[in-house]
Amino acid sequence: MFSSRLTTGTLLLAATCLLMTEDVSTKSVISCDNGFSVQHLSCDSGVISVQAALYGRADRETCSEGRPPQQLTNTKCSQQGTVDVLRRRCDGKRVCELSTHVVRTSDPCLGIFKYLETNYTCFPAFHLVVCEHSLARLYCDEGQVILVYGADYGRRDRTTCSYQRPASQIQNVYCSHPTRRVAESCNGKNSCIIRASNSVFGDPCVGTYKYLEVAYTCQYPV
Repeated sequence: MFSSRLTTGTLLLAATCLLMTEDVSTKSVISCDNGFSVQHLSCDSGVISVQAALYGRADRETCSEGRPPQQLTNTKCSQQGTVDVLRRRCDGKRVCELSTHVVRTSDPCLGIFKYLETNYTCFPAFHLVVCEHSLARLYCDEGQVILVYGADYGRRDRTTCSYQRPASQIQNVYCSHPTRRVAESCNGKNSCIIRASNSVFGDPCVGTYKYLEVAYTCQYPV
C-alpha cells in the first residue's frame, strides 16, 4: 500500500509548500456503490495525493438515477476513516484502482444508496519502480536533497515486473507493504542507492515476486 504518507513533520511541511508553489489542480472522481464498483485515480505526471474522500451521501443528486426517494434522503451520511484508507492505498502512485468494498467496512446509513467521492491532486514528484533484487537509485541535482514522499514494497498488479515470471509469483495483487526504510535511508541526501529485497524490507507475501515503488522530490535544504 504505497498510499501511506511516509513523512516527518519537516517532510510534510516541505511537500505542502511545494504544492502551494506549483500549478496543481484538484481532480474529483465519483463511483456509485453498485456492489462491485471500481474507482480509478490517475496522474499523467507526478503522483496521487488524496485531499479528501467521502463514502456515504452528501446530496440527493449524486448517483441518484433510478433510485427511489427514500434511498436519497440522508445527506449527512459518511463513513469515518475513508480518507485514511484512500491515502494508504493511493498516495504516491501514478495510478490507483480500488473497489468500493475496501471502504465499506460498515454501513454508515442503512437503506441509503451510497457512493465514493475522492478529491485528489497530482503531486509533482519523481516516480520510480524497481523489481525485486535490483537497485533503486535516487538522484537530485547538485545542491538539492532527496525528500521521500512515499515508498511501498510488494505487488499490486500482475503486469509490473512480470517478465518471464510464472503466474504463481504474480497472482497476489494484494501484497502491498508501506515502508519507512527508503525515507530513513535517503532523506537529506543528494543521491541514494537501496536494494529492493526481502533482506531490506522484509517479506510481505512469501512466494510473490515483488517490486519497490518510490515517489520522491528534490528540494534545496532548509
